[in-house]
Amino acid sequence: MTNETQTIPPDDLQRKLALARPNEDQKLPHVGLAGDTYTILLTGKDTAGRYCLIDMLVPPGGGPPPHRHDFEEVFTLLDGEIEVTFRGAKSVVRAGETANIPANAPHHFRNASGRPARLLCLCSPAGQEEYFMAVGVPVASRTAPPPKLDEASQAALKAKAEALALQYRLTNRWSERPPAVPSRLARLQPLHF
Repeated sequence: MTNETQTIPPDDLQRKLALARPNEDQKLPHVGLAGDTYTILLTGKDTAGRYCLIDMLVPPGGGPPPHRHDFEEVFTLLDGEIEVTFRGAKSVVRAGETANIPANAPHHFRNASGRPARLLCLCSPAGQEEYFMAVGVPVASRTAPPPKLDEASQAALKAKAEALALQYRLTNRWSERPPAVPSRLARLQPLHF
């Protein structure tokens, strides 16, 4: 048996420090999606495609419909609580707690409480943030509610989301990503019950 020594790779001087200041930085994108407000803190461009980080403000009753995707997703609750349904089993996640959703597992969450919930969502590899920016509606700030959409606008956004989910499953936009990192973007697969 050989004893191989692993070394830390050299520093990549092409990568820069990324700071996200959601209450100060006017350049951070804020998007409204399904009644929630998502602030994109770190994108795949900030992390060489390794992950993205999203600040989510979810009002009472808010949250995405059942879905699945081929990337890992981690939620850390900063304030409030959410109910996570994972493979049909429900769990309550409260402030200070973290939930990891394995890739490909059917899941969804909703704010079942009577007050807003705030959570950080980390997706690895990156790409989910691009999907959210493509299908979401821009909003003014981290705490701004999404605009109320009429039925026609809702239907148009739903159709766009479904079309883009398929596109993201079939394309690779992260050509600058290091080869060791899987080249994927958000690939959502809505579940129909």
